[in-house]
Amino acid sequence: MTEAPILIFDSGIGGLGVLREARVLMPTRRFVYAVDDAAFPYGPWEENALKAHLIALFGRLIEAHRPEISVIACNTASTLVIDALRQAYPGETFVGTVPAIKPAAERTRSGLVSVLATPGTVRRQYTRDLIRDYGGQVHVRLVGSQTLAGLAETYMRSGHVDEAAVHREIEPCFVEQDGRRTDIVVLACTHYPFLANRMRKTAPWPVDWIDPAEAIARRALAVSQQTPEPVLAPADNERIFDRAVFTTGRPDPALIRLVRGFGLIADASRP
Repeated sequence: MTEAPILIFDSGIGGLGVLREARVLMPTRRFVYAVDDAAFPYGPWEENALKAHLIALFGRLIEAHRPEISVIACNTASTLVIDALRQAYPGETFVGTVPAIKPAAERTRSGLVSVLATPGTVRRQYTRDLIRDYGGQVHVRLVGSQTLAGLAETYMRSGHVDEAAVHREIEPCFVEQDGRRTDIVVLACTHYPFLANRMRKTAPWPVDWIDPAEAIARRALAVSQQTPEPVLAPADNERIFDRAVFTTGRPDPALIRLVRGFGLIADASRP
């Protein structure tokens, strides 16, 4: 018998940054990284359909892996469905990912903050409530991108990205107002930090880019420490290692190489 794993979930590669930070904070824990590659990207999905898809998918993931906690390393999924997941699976512990508006509002000097996110996160009432609760004293610009998550996937799988396309997506984040300039951009999608170097290179002026990965990992650590004795799951020779599972069951070879580069065993069985 061995400790139940920590499940980290994302639509694609974005949660790998969270996994990396979580391993630093919890080096003795075992992780399962779940990739919803069959449904990526989430942007074009109708909200009710995506919500139903995620609730059903988490039922299968929980049944298959019996995690101690489930980390939803995806802003789009978290802002849409985390409350519904807690209602659907009341015995499970979920850690979500929300735009880092509160720390951005606390750290800005110019008072101009931008939140770079997927269109779903931008239009979600959850995001606007965060601005109301924590960003009332600053100007927060919401910028939705249809393509940055896909650009990040392409970059991480191939090593190449269209820098002009990255520049076009981030340009609306940069605001000049009454002699002040945007000084903080919140990366409100876990895919985006993988493009941070390209963003810095193509940005019109330097800003502080807030990567949520460490904060998510720290929250997972705190929640894990607060839970009762971990549920025990059967041990076998394969599952003592960190694994990646894919909803297609037939992941792209480049995606398999990528997750292996993060020290994960690629499991072709569908969750």
